[in-house]
Amino acid sequence: MKADSMHADPHRHDPEKPLAGWRVLVPRGGPWGDGVAASLRTQGAVPVVAPLINFAPTNDITTLESALVDLAEGVFDWLTVTSATTVDVLFAYRAKIPATTRVAAVGETTAAALQAAGYRVDLVPDRDNSAAGMADQLLALEPEPRDILTLRSEIAKPVLTRRLIEAGHRVRSVVAYRTVGVPVTERIAHDVESGRINAILVTSGSVAEQVHLQFPRIPEGTVIAAIGPRTAKDARAAGLDVDVVADRQTVDALIEAVSHFALPHASDEFQP
Repeated sequence: MKADSMHADPHRHDPEKPLAGWRVLVPRGGPWGDGVAASLRTQGAVPVVAPLINFAPTNDITTLESALVDLAEGVFDWLTVTSATTVDVLFAYRAKIPATTRVAAVGETTAAALQAAGYRVDLVPDRDNSAAGMADQLLALEPEPRDILTLRSEIAKPVLTRRLIEAGHRVRSVVAYRTVGVPVTERIAHDVESGRINAILVTSGSVAEQVHLQFPRIPEGTVIAAIGPRTAKDARAAGLDVDVVADRQTVDALIEAVSHFALPHASDEFQP
């Protein structure tokens, strides 16, 4: 823990704007990033949208495009979405999800990304926001064989696909994207190093890796906030000193967790 940022500020001027004066790095762009930025503004913060990761096309675009055509035509009973980046792919392709296809999101972050992009969400695991948790819930809901499309990243372990196939479901597992890092501008890198960015939101293991890689000197006072225990574990494995973990895997819970900290000061804030 970073000692300088451990105590709540007893002198807040506006309890309705608990993050007034804060500059918070939002590590993803697109509809999801826009939504997070809007939520931060309502709390008084200045969001700094600096996408650290993006998706690169799958090496098998033909297979992906064929799956999305079948999705639009109602071939599948279920679509499973295990990351917000998958939502970016759906949005980029203007993918159509018919009313006959139910949509399962791995967690609240992914569900929020789907909704921000205009898609509905039919299932979010109650407790375990992971591929295994999604498999448990789907298997409980669907005892009879169904046609399921699982969209995943190139590096994802096929936990969900394997569980569903073992239970007798007809599963088409398709790589939707490859995750790549996006270099930030020199200005943002400098603002992080100087402490002018007061908090960094960490929303996935891929984001954590990029934070560690691109910001090698994060000041002690900067609040590193992870969106859930799984992300916090990945962040620590990547070498980050996580200050706070949201008690629910939602953006609102993440922002609320940050709001309990005192506003850190930049290293050069009081220099002439």
